[in-house]
Amino acid sequence: MPIEIRELVIRAVVEPAPAGEGDAPADPADHDKLVQKCVDEVLKALRRRQER
Repeated sequence: MPIEIRELVIRAVVEPAPAGEGDAPADPADHDKLVQKCVDEVLKALRRRQER
């Protein structure tokens, strides 16, 4: 008898990086590019989801 998982809960604890470390872009233009790339990826995933 197959088992179907309808909901998966993932929890994580994120600790802040010490000052001066991390992957955050220093240039505001780089920050805008990163945000735009994230938005594009989310929209692409939503479109794929609607096609199903």
